[in-house]
Amino acid sequence: MNFLSDRLGFGADYNPEQWSPEVWRDDIRLMREAGVTIVTLGVFSWATVEPEPGRHDFGWLDEVMDLLGAAGIDVSLATGTASPPSWLSRRHPETLPVNRDGVRLSPGSRQHYCPSSPVYREAAVSLAVQMAKRYGAHPALKLWHVGNEYGCHVQECYCDVSAGDFRDWLRERYGDLDALNAAWSTTFWSQRVTDWADVLPPRTAPTLRNPAQELDWRRFSSDALLACYRAERAVLQELTPDVPVTTNIMGMWEPVADYASWAADFDIVALDIYPEPKDPAAHIDAAFFHDQMRSLGGGRPYMMMETATSAISYRPPNRPKRTGLNRLWSHQAVARGADAVMYFQWRASAGGAEKFHSAVVSHGGSDNRIFREAAALGAELATLSDVAGGRVPAEVAVVHDYANWWALELDARPGELRIPERVRAHYAPLWHANVTVDVVPPEADLSAYKLVVVPNLYLCTDAAADGLRRHVEGGGHLLMSFFSGIADECDRIRLGGYPGAFRELLGLRVEEFWPLSDGERAGLSSGGSADLWADHIVPEGAEVLAAYTGGPLAGLPAVTRHAYGAGTATYLGTRPDEQAMRDLVADTLRLAGVAPVVAGLPAGVEAVRRGSRLFLLNHNDHPVHAAGADLAPLDVAVLPLRHDPAKGA
Repeated sequence: MNFLSDRLGFGADYNPEQWSPEVWRDDIRLMREAGVTIVTLGVFSWATVEPEPGRHDFGWLDEVMDLLGAAGIDVSLATGTASPPSWLSRRHPETLPVNRDGVRLSPGSRQHYCPSSPVYREAAVSLAVQMAKRYGAHPALKLWHVGNEYGCHVQECYCDVSAGDFRDWLRERYGDLDALNAAWSTTFWSQRVTDWADVLPPRTAPTLRNPAQELDWRRFSSDALLACYRAERAVLQELTPDVPVTTNIMGMWEPVADYASWAADFDIVALDIYPEPKDPAAHIDAAFFHDQMRSLGGGRPYMMMETATSAISYRPPNRPKRTGLNRLWSHQAVARGADAVMYFQWRASAGGAEKFHSAVVSHGGSDNRIFREAAALGAELATLSDVAGGRVPAEVAVVHDYANWWALELDARPGELRIPERVRAHYAPLWHANVTVDVVPPEADLSAYKLVVVPNLYLCTDAAADGLRRHVEGGGHLLMSFFSGIADECDRIRLGGYPGAFRELLGLRVEEFWPLSDGERAGLSSGGSADLWADHIVPEGAEVLAAYTGGPLAGLPAVTRHAYGAGTATYLGTRPDEQAMRDLVADTLRLAGVAPVVAGLPAGVEAVRRGSRLFLLNHNDHPVHAAGADLAPLDVAVLPLRHDPAKGA
């Protein structure tokens, strides 16, 4: 059921504590003019709501809640715990986070708390209780918003409290020190521990840290942040069981937390995303994150809880969005499963660190391009109520895993691989082919997909390997890239030859890794060339699709395909150039029987089917004709599905 009452939500992050009551009333008037249906309220209000320990001032918030409710505007009410007040840091400096070098960070910014601190958690839960008791029955309340962008600034704390919490986490994971020593391969470099007191966070050390320790530390740090969210969520569920609970997570190429392990705790997934206006491929990255958020919720609609109307304050240069770009990118979110489009923030701040961040209402007021475009979008979204709650079908899955991300990018690997580039290289050809995908963890149920794409799954559990094998054996198709299946979940090499977890499935053995130097390229017999990496592949049943025509492995296989059970597994032992990668993906899609959402579209036009609607989005700077629609530059068309779009325009 759509908690937004069968309509698409439209609104912004609202911070009325920055303004006088006279401005609040003007805000309500402008919100109604712009078609706002929902706001996120009170994200950074802790110091205003609780100016002293245990003394609460709810009068201003009561008034704002009543004003919004009377205007028919729903509220996603924050617990306000994202940024602790100064009195907490002063009374309890031990709540402040400590970095890897042992330096305790100071207040004066935001997120200045240790996730493992029991003092912080107790104070945060206490405030959440007061908020729930005060507003749990308020008619405007539709959603609880816990914290804010967990881990955006402080992903880890290395203090002694965190060290103790880490040890407790490891005891639960491994049981005893023998199991921990085995998991961490501590016989190397004489790192064996015989007392739990000797187990520490991976603080600054003379040289390389134990990679398994680093990996478990990232897992623990993600879980410590999740524990903060869960502590507040538990009391909210107890006191207001009928109000859904979420927090906003970030669509960004930074491994902040293992969002896949968080998803079960969200009643609705909420995304913050800030594509770069001057990046010509920003919409492809954005499409990936929208697909990921939808997939985290099991295909259910999600919220785009934060994006920018125009300029983003923390990026130099602070360039605005061109006319039409905000509308285009907002429709992209709706097309890919968002049931709400919301901005940070409603009214641009007059002071503070983000005062030059764009908002719906600018420093000069509402008589400007940004407000007019936002109001027009609000009116347009109001006509798409039938889209709310709609699903987005996908026959292809891209495997993406945070533990693999952390492990792959640790030091002392054969080559310098970065997950953002590696995922983009596999996702972009699917986007250009107008094929919608789900983004799933390695151990997901793959039975619904015709094709599974696996970018560089270095770290692989037995369960994930078995799931991928069953997928292909049962008639599915697989496209996998190099340096996959190499290590288990503890970053221990799978012995018996590379790629350990997938040798039988892929029908090959990799004898050696040959990372290529910057600027070094190897030709491919199928056309084009490759760089970055070259596997020395020895086929063991696999068919050779392409061989190297140059470079250190000239004449040896570069791309293979293996029939396994009722399906096939295609393997890339290198990084093909963009066109060669598109050609290979297109060939694999044909083999898997995956059709585009709409065939024959012009380049740069994105087509997404959601429910009974077809979204066409023109990311070009020139007009196009697509699927019977004339699209201006950066234009959008939302059409009823009257035919099978895969059969062509």
